[in-house]
Amino acid sequence: VQLQASGGGLVQAGGSLRLSCAASGRTFSRYAMTWYRQAPGKERESVAVISWSGGSTYYADSVKGRFTISRDNAKNTVYLQMNSLKPEDTAVYYCAASDTPEAPPHYWGQGTLVTVSS
Repeated sequence: VQLQASGGGLVQAGGSLRLSCAASGRTFSRYAMTWYRQAPGKERESVAVISWSGGSTYYADSVKGRFTISRDNAKNTVYLQMNSLKPEDTAVYYCAASDTPEAPPHYWGQGTLVTVSS
């Protein structure tokens, strides 16, 4: 599976962005998908996870109520809708595919930069 993340950019605090992660290959629907982020000088962290069916989602406490992960298996795409953005959301965002929501990723996308100005 090859993953291509897009949708990053510069936005003011309080604004919104939607990230997309397009996957190649026919097996996309088998994988749980996770959005990670890595801010400058910080470790990479899991932001949001969605099961293969989309029936289960999990969020980091720091983004609950502001971010929404979703997927369209017919389009081989997973999304991250980010609302009420804060400067501390500034990071490179990566999508990743794993066998289960708890498993470490098998595949990684290349990352897309999100910058939130105050």
